[in-house]
Amino acid sequence: MIPLRDSIRPQKYPYVNILLIFLNIAIFIYQLSLTETALMEFFYRYGVIPEKFLLLQGNDWFPLLSSMFLHGGWFHLLGNMLYLWVFGDNIEDRLGHSGYLFFYLVAGIAASLSHIIANPQSPIPTIGASGAVAGVLGAYFILFPRSKVLTLIPIGFFITTAHLPAVLFLFLWFFLQLFNALVTGVTAATQMVAWWAHIGGFVLGILVGAGKLLHKKLS
Repeated sequence: MIPLRDSIRPQKYPYVNILLIFLNIAIFIYQLSLTETALMEFFYRYGVIPEKFLLLQGNDWFPLLSSMFLHGGWFHLLGNMLYLWVFGDNIEDRLGHSGYLFFYLVAGIAASLSHIIANPQSPIPTIGASGAVAGVLGAYFILFPRSKVLTLIPIGFFITTAHLPAVLFLFLWFFLQLFNALVTGVTAATQMVAWWAHIGGFVLGILVGAGKLLHKKLS
């Protein structure tokens, strides 16, 4: 399923969400200028490597931040940016510009830590915005349960669209992440997709969304 747009328009212009999308695209364009060898060195320098991180080699924590702005290809980049474009503006509207930026970065860090805990011996650099984006999806799941998502649905050789409830769309998305994580194995050192990062980011988003609702009720 591919989200095209949601039914809720934000009241404030999503400056931070657009900036995040721009930064991801700009860094990816820079990646395209690198040779294959230089690109791999770039990933190993700025991506999160669980095996290396747990050994605290160089005590370098920066990859927890930098890794969420790197991508392995056009499909990887565009998929993440599409989800961020569809769902991020409303979360920024609800949390405020600075609050949204802080939440996005914390969600990305929490997602990386989830991946490290689940795959402590992995020597593979983890890159991508998907963990942070998963945090956005988790918050959206709680804060906008009545929203509808215009969804592109491939059925065999045919493609159709449907307006799905956001709670259903995001529940199915989360179920797919959990299913793949369990099937692949919790400690698969050669795991190519950081499923547990997606799960960790989504759960953090749910907690932040629930906290926001509770704060609203108490205020």
